[in-house]
Amino acid sequence: MQTFRFEIEKQNPRSLQRAGVLHTPHGDIKTPAFIAVGTKADIKGIEGGHFSALGVQSLIANTYHLFLSPGEDLIAKAGGLHGFMGFDGPIMTDSGGFQVFSLGEGFGKKISKFSGGAPTESPSPTAGLQGDVSEGDSAPVALWDEDLATSHGKLAIVDDDGVTFTSHIDGSLHRFTPERSVEIQHKLGGDIFFAFDQCTAPTASYEFQKEAMLRTHAWAKRSLAAHRSGEIDRLRERSGVSPQAIYGIGQGGQFDDLRRESAKTIGEMGFDGFGLGGSFSKKYGDDSLASALAMLNELPAGMPVHGLGVGEPEDILLAASYGVDTFDCVTPTRNGRTGGIYTSHGKIQIPNAEYKEDFAPLDETCKCPVCFSAQKGTNHTRAYIHHLFRTHEMLGPILASMHNLYFLTHLTSQIRESILNNNFEHFRVEFLEKYRRG
Repeated sequence: MQTFRFEIEKQNPRSLQRAGVLHTPHGDIKTPAFIAVGTKADIKGIEGGHFSALGVQSLIANTYHLFLSPGEDLIAKAGGLHGFMGFDGPIMTDSGGFQVFSLGEGFGKKISKFSGGAPTESPSPTAGLQGDVSEGDSAPVALWDEDLATSHGKLAIVDDDGVTFTSHIDGSLHRFTPERSVEIQHKLGGDIFFAFDQCTAPTASYEFQKEAMLRTHAWAKRSLAAHRSGEIDRLRERSGVSPQAIYGIGQGGQFDDLRRESAKTIGEMGFDGFGLGGSFSKKYGDDSLASALAMLNELPAGMPVHGLGVGEPEDILLAASYGVDTFDCVTPTRNGRTGGIYTSHGKIQIPNAEYKEDFAPLDETCKCPVCFSAQKGTNHTRAYIHHLFRTHEMLGPILASMHNLYFLTHLTSQIRESILNNNFEHFRVEFLEKYRRG
C-alpha cells in the first residue's frame, strides 16, 4: 500500500501555479482538484454511485459532526470512513475547529454555567471567545436550548489546552484538545487530516488574531506530536487504518505580517501539507483572499496546499494562480438546494419565472449527467428543473447539486490541463470574461 506523497508534474519557473498528483493509500488525486464536502460521510443529496460521473476524486468529512453522530468508535468498527460509507477513494477530514468556534448568536440565549449546582450569569460573547472556566468552578454544564438545534455549537470556552463546547444536537458538553482531535481523526481513518486550530472572525482585532495564531501554532505542535506518538501507532495497527498524512493550518486573519509568520512557522514544523485557514470575503473585488494567499511564499517548495472553504470559481482561479492544489467548499450543494446554478455564463436562479419555458440544458457547454446524455443530447432542461423547484420536488435540489459539483470539479480539471499545456493565464482570462459577462 502506498503512503502519502506529493508529486509536481508541471510548474512554470516564472509562475506559481502547478499541476501535480497527491498519492494516498486510497488512490491518487490529480491536482488542482476540487474536494467535495462530505460533512456527515455523505455529499448532501448525491448517492455514491454518481461520484465518478461527477468528477469526484476525493471528499472531506467533518470531525465535529461525525464525533457527535454516529461517533468515531462506530465508524472505526466499520473499517473507518471508507468502509462506513462505501467509498474507496481518498478521504480528508477536518479538525472540527471551525465548527466549535462558530460563536456568537448562541451566547446569552438561555445557556448558563453552573458552579456547584448554582447557576451563574450567561457569559458575554467576548468572555466566551477568550475566557476560561473560572478558577474554582466545577465543569460547566450547558442547558439544552432549542435555538441551538439548528446551529453549530454556539457556547464555546477557549483556553490554552483546548475548547469546551456544546452539541448542537442536545446541548451536551464536550471537550476538544489537539490530542483528542487527532485521536478522533485517526479513528475516522481519512487519508489526510488537519491539525486542530483556533478559527477567528475576519473582523477580530490584531491582538486577538495574534493570540489565536500563537495558540494555533502551539496546538499544531501538539497535534503533530500526538500523530507521531507510539500510542497512536498501536491504535492504528489495532484498527487497521492506513498510514495518514497531517496538514498544519495557517492563521493570521486580515493581517499580512501575521499571515507570513504563521505560514513560516507551520511550514517549518514538518507537516505533510498546509491548510490555508481563516475567514476571508468570497466577494469578487475584495483583496482579502489575495492577501492571505501571499503567505504561501513562506512555505517550503513542494509542500501541498489546501484551500479550506475556497469554492467560488473566481476564488479557485485566483488561488490556483498562487499554487493552491486542492479546494473544498459547501457552495455547490448549498447553492443547489436553493436553486442557485453555476453556468459558464455566471450563476442563475433556476426557480425564477424566466426559466419556465426554457428547454435548454442548465449549461449548454456542460457534459454532466444532468445536462447531457450521450444517447439523446440534452438530458434535463431548465424548464423541467424549474418545475421541480416550483413544486418542491426533492429531485430538483438533487439535480442542481449534481450539476454544481460537476461544474467545480470540471473547472479544476480544466485548470490542471491549462497548466500542463502552458496556457493557464489565457484560460483564466477567457473563463472569467465569459463568466462575469453572464
